[in-house]
Amino acid sequence: MNKWNYKSAKVGENLPELIIGPISRTNLALYAGASGDHNPLHIDTDYAKRIGLPDVIAHGMLIMGYLARVLTNNINQNQILEYGVQFSSITNIGETLSCSGIVKEVLGSKSNKILKLELKVKDQDNDTKLKGYSLIKTS
Repeated sequence: MNKWNYKSAKVGENLPELIIGPISRTNLALYAGASGDHNPLHIDTDYAKRIGLPDVIAHGMLIMGYLARVLTNNINQNQILEYGVQFSSITNIGETLSCSGIVKEVLGSKSNKILKLELKVKDQDNDTKLKGYSLIKTS
């Protein structure tokens, strides 16, 4: 099931990239319904324009969820010890996102190995939307 073998991963190895998009109003509406986050910034074009944006923007937590799929598509969920992100740029309607990860460090002993992953989401113009990390146990 897993495409990437995290149990034998080495520093510098990339996780399989996940491409999402283009981001649509439907994505935002579905996320708003599922999460209960109906902030008009994400669903009301008139409101977005009144506050100086050209259109609605994606929920930050939606983008964080997309990035988490890089982990869950490739790693058993019970192996994920930590996952955190820092938001750095808004995501607009129509953008296509590239979600990626790389092994930055291998911690612990051979029998109790933990991978430290660096994670990123960038758009088609190479603008970083968020950066993150994860700690993965391999045993």
